[in-house]
Amino acid sequence: MQTLTIYNSLTNKKEIFKPLKEGYVGMYVCGPTVYSNVHLGNVRTFMSFDMIYRYFLHLGYKVRYVRNITDAGHLTDDSDEDKISTKARLEKLEPMEIVQRYTVDFHQILQKFNLIPPSIEPTATGHIVEQIEAIKTILENGLAYEVNGSVYFDVLKYNETENYGILSKRKIEDAIENTRVLEGQSDKKNPQDFALWKKAEPKHIQRWDSPWGIGFPGWHLECTVMSTKYLGEQFDIHGGGMDLKFPHHECEIAQSQACNHVAPVKYWMHGNMLTMNGKKMSKSTGNNILPNEIFTGDNKNISKAYTASVVRFFMMQAHYRSILDFSDDAILASEKGYNRLMEAVNLINNLKPSSSSSIDIKKWKQQCYDAMNDDFNTPILIANLFEGVKFINLINDGKESLTIEDLNKFKTTIDTFVYDVLGLENNADGADNSNKLGGVVEILLQLRKEARENKDWALSDRIRDELIALGIQLKDGKEGTTFSVG
Repeated sequence: MQTLTIYNSLTNKKEIFKPLKEGYVGMYVCGPTVYSNVHLGNVRTFMSFDMIYRYFLHLGYKVRYVRNITDAGHLTDDSDEDKISTKARLEKLEPMEIVQRYTVDFHQILQKFNLIPPSIEPTATGHIVEQIEAIKTILENGLAYEVNGSVYFDVLKYNETENYGILSKRKIEDAIENTRVLEGQSDKKNPQDFALWKKAEPKHIQRWDSPWGIGFPGWHLECTVMSTKYLGEQFDIHGGGMDLKFPHHECEIAQSQACNHVAPVKYWMHGNMLTMNGKKMSKSTGNNILPNEIFTGDNKNISKAYTASVVRFFMMQAHYRSILDFSDDAILASEKGYNRLMEAVNLINNLKPSSSSSIDIKKWKQQCYDAMNDDFNTPILIANLFEGVKFINLINDGKESLTIEDLNKFKTTIDTFVYDVLGLENNADGADNSNKLGGVVEILLQLRKEARENKDWALSDRIRDELIALGIQLKDGKEGTTFSVG
């Protein structure tokens, strides 16, 4: 088994990964609140954890990957109405119609980007009973209080024995100073206390019965309940976007400690944000793009349409903990890199083995693993894959050689990291077009060959020059003429 290091947001350092149970990984990732179309920044987070999931599977771990759907209780600034109810009211629909529409959109988009579905995808509404039971436990343990039909977590009381701020590194004094007074907070003992259960006002659409009256759960509680239900009171990895570190993940830790008296998660992992043209993505300013707009090219920020595989390659070129800036120039450069990589992958099957190897494939293979073992460093992995592209071209040109054993090892490693780990696809349309192009060029090469045999140098040169003008390079050799597109 490879030795893997993970950057732990809890300790702010890289640590050697040691699962709680040998050979098994329990991983929970905060999923979407399904009140709108999934945006590209969300996609990046889910794609990062898909890559991490894929690598664990490749290493031979048995992984239980849980990613929730928030379909209730995501409060807007801890006010009296959650995001789904607000959207349902605006569109004059049932909340579950909103949930269904955007859950379907979420799944369709992630499928296009070739994400593997999680092992379990629980919903907040499917775990109301468990959330009520957790609130009862926290109340019994003296770390929550009920007032006017709502229940709040007592952060100051909790902080007397535990550390509220252990993940975000915020001091409780700063949290008090920076907490805004918001609507619906007058019932709280302290401004930084957060809702476990909210009383439903008459206008509120989503509502359930509870020991404290009709209401709905607070946002943070669902993840505590669902992660511990399916992964245990302690599990290996909890992931999500950087923006969830505080307050969402901080509150999750507090709730788990209040219920179970143990730190719930061994490794906290956070993906960084996606910006656009150097600025934060924003619908109001138009500095925004949806996945489907990338596929159609129907957005003023891009000059053409791009495939999901090209976008995935673009995402994988940055480390998951780095800010990544999306722009037309950046995605265009990624498209060229992706095409170059796939062109080499297609060529690898044509390589002929030799009696000896002039390249140390074992060393190159380990460099690929070293990159992934260093906190899933996909940019370094991709740099190593392009070193492999160079090998493919040199072997094809007869300048380097591999034995049949090394060639098979080389092919398997390329396939493993390109398809299984990075999750790239050799785009069907692109591959089909490439095959058609190849067929047309082969016809022209045959005509050029006949022209040369007939000593019709003018026609031969014209075919060559016209192909070069289209970006198709010819290479004449002993075995005949080969071509490359670039």
